[in-house]
This record gives sequence, C-alpha cells and structure tokens, in this order.
Amino acid sequence: MRTVELLLNEAADLAVRDAWRRLADAGLPSQARHRSPTNSPHLTLAACPELTAPIRWELAEVAATLPVPVRITGVVRFERPTSVLAWALDPDPALTGLHRRVWEAVSSDSPPETLNPFHEPGRWSPHITLGRTRRAGAFSGRRVPELLPVPPLSAQLVTLRSYDTETGALEVLEPRS
Repeated sequence: MRTVELLLNEAADLAVRDAWRRLADAGLPSQARHRSPTNSPHLTLAACPELTAPIRWELAEVAATLPVPVRITGVVRFERPTSVLAWALDPDPALTGLHRRVWEAVSSDSPPETLNPFHEPGRWSPHITLGRTRRAGAFSGRRVPELLPVPPLSAQLVTLRSYDTETGALEVLEPRS
C-alpha cells in the first residue's frame, strides 16, 4: 500500500516529538519507540495500492496548495483494532476540502475494496498520532493529557508525501513544475 500523508512545519513537528518522548518516558505506548528513519509526525489522508499516473497528476495539484494552516484542538482517543492516542485537528473547510481532493484522486484509480473506509470523507478524523498499541484500552483511565505538552494552537501542513508500506520507501509528492 501507498499512503498519502502531510508533514508538519518544524515547530509543530518538534511539539509532537516532545509528546512522543513524554509518553515513552512515562512507559506508555509512543511513536517515539518506532526507530525507523521514515517515522515522523504526519497526518494520513488516504492509502491506496499504487500511485498511478492519474492519481499522481491530481496529487501534484494538491501539493501546489501547500502550506495549509491547521488548528490542533486537543487530545483524542480511538479504539479501533488498536488503541490510539492523538492530537485532533480541526476539520475546517480548507482541510476537509484538501482531504476530499486526495480521496477523490486515490479512489478514482483504485479498486474500492482496497481503500480504507476510515479515510472516506465524512468518516475521516484528522489527527496526529502520538501513541498506538494493540492493547485495548491502553490509554483509558490514565491521566495522559497531564503528561503531554500543550499542543501548539496552530500548525502548518507543509509537505505531501507517500510511504510505501512494502518497501519502506518515502517519496515527496511535488507540485507540477
């Protein structure tokens, strides 16, 4: 699979990494434990089997709209197949419009059954993951928000990239020149 992700500006990236470190120091699941050089704070927009030429064409147009300002609204927890602790982003019209363009790009040239339904517009919850584990309820009943730094009130989404889950390769998706 190929993800389509947005990276944060430097100050927001450092704030997320500080949150990762604090969770790890407290013995909680944290993205800091993932030592891969490809691991960086990001917002996942979608995933698809392949970035075909038509998908790339549309994603180049999305990349040309960056940077996009976002507002971090606070801590959120998800209990899907995994327990996730994250900072939620305000799904304002600019962010949801950008997401919809990415979703339309990947869904236009991918088999529907290969797309993650959690990424569909209307179901997608924009967030930056702080910690994740397969242990159900790992973050519930804990005073986790008190461990975390205050999230920045605003951030910028500055770079569109793709991660290949099979090869581990990263690719920055540039605007057309």
